[in-house]
Amino acid sequence: MLDLAGEADARALRVRADVEALPFADRSLGGAWARNSYLHVSRQCMPLALARLHWSLAPGAPLMLSVTRGDGEGAWPNDDFPGRFFCNWQPDRLRELLVGAGFDVERIEPDGDTLYASATRARTLPDTVGPGMGLLVCGLNPSEVAADAGFGFAGATNRFWAAALEAGVVTKARDPLHAFVHDRAGMTDLVKRATPRASAIAPVEYRDGAERVRRMVEWLKPAAVCFVGLDGWRIAVDRRAGPGWQPAGFGGAPAYVMPSTSGLNARTSRAELVAHLQAALSGEGSVA
Repeated sequence: MLDLAGEADARALRVRADVEALPFADRSLGGAWARNSYLHVSRQCMPLALARLHWSLAPGAPLMLSVTRGDGEGAWPNDDFPGRFFCNWQPDRLRELLVGAGFDVERIEPDGDTLYASATRARTLPDTVGPGMGLLVCGLNPSEVAADAGFGFAGATNRFWAAALEAGVVTKARDPLHAFVHDRAGMTDLVKRATPRASAIAPVEYRDGAERVRRMVEWLKPAAVCFVGLDGWRIAVDRRAGPGWQPAGFGGAPAYVMPSTSGLNARTSRAELVAHLQAALSGEGSVA
């Protein structure tokens, strides 16, 4: 394949790499054509593989991707190369996967046993989630500052990373990939759309986003989920909720809700934020 690319265009830069560990600089690619490139990535590892692709692409870059249509994963019977691993997807699951990875999906078209997806790298953040998560941190939605920085809670006055370091949730600030790989802390948002302020999000967006996150929690089964920001939880789940462990949990996992870490929330001190994150990390909540 690399030789064919060179024959087609001698100027082509040819790189052999693992799609689960792309070696490209952030925002260095102007587009991606992934024809069956992700066939052999397991279902639970696909979110992080696509997050790496999101970071590699410039905002607005097009993505063309194809996968096999179907259910389940594993070896194919009567494969010409026995022992190979394949992962199959249905259109709705593939669409939700791409949305979580920070793509605006234009269409997903089935053609026999193949699904063809067309999408655009959105100005947002990808989920950094996968198997074996201890704590899944869920924000309200990315600010435009965070979307452009490539990591959540990026505002100059946001106290999340300082509090998360002190609480032991993460061991390196402002690096969601490090948090997932080394600290088993995943990150997502209720709403993927980036805005200057969370107040720009409509209630229906919070409710739809909560259902997306609920399905993710049911699928990936983190030990606990911490929702950062009471407003989104109250709008989407329980308007009377207070901070702390939520009696019913969320998606089958214990759920902790804490105040916003934004600098605008001056009522909550950094010490209080640290205490909330330590409580969430303890995983001592229960599911009714």
